[in-house]
Amino acid sequence: MDATAERRPSETPKQAERRERIEKAAYEVLEEVGYNSASLLVIAKRASASNETLYKWYGNKQGLFRALVESNAKQAATLLEGALAGDGKPLETLAQLGPVLLSLVTSGRAVVLNRAAAGDVSDTGTLGRSIAEAGRDTIAPLLRSLLLRARHAGEIEFDTPEDAAETYFHLLIGDLQIRRVIGAIDALTEVEIQSRSDRAYRKFLTLYGPGGKRGDG
Repeated sequence: MDATAERRPSETPKQAERRERIEKAAYEVLEEVGYNSASLLVIAKRASASNETLYKWYGNKQGLFRALVESNAKQAATLLEGALAGDGKPLETLAQLGPVLLSLVTSGRAVVLNRAAAGDVSDTGTLGRSIAEAGRDTIAPLLRSLLLRARHAGEIEFDTPEDAAETYFHLLIGDLQIRRVIGAIDALTEVEIQSRSDRAYRKFLTLYGPGGKRGDG
């Protein structure tokens, strides 16, 4: 998920280019000095933007970094929201979600955010909360709704959507995210991401498909 951000509907091309510069600078500064020292002024100078622009667009530093987290999680959230708004097959969406979500949580930008959040725990403690709120706390309810729709269609069986969603996260991500953050593994290749996603999907259906090992109906 390190690609250039998509232009927002209300943005001009110039504004989109400036926003991408600001976000790129924010990640660079965050990686270099940590969250506590990553002031809007420093980021503005790095991005060749005015401090006033950053305050106008993001409100404050917390708003800027929350926007970074939301932007990083946007593709996964958009996929789930689109599926829930339509009438497609839930399990097809689940299969599509795996590579998107795994790419998200192991991306270079996610690593920078999580490392900075770990270092911020004893300082402000706000970055970790922003990551949780705009990331997992946004994706998890959408995933639970998708799984409920799949159960209603008779495609899977489970007792609670919370347990089923948690199992899916564990099968897909496991300890990969923390291993990336501590530098134990390199970035995953597209082949590795697709392979792990497919395996997680198959194991999930083994557990929760009709007559599966975990579903009681």
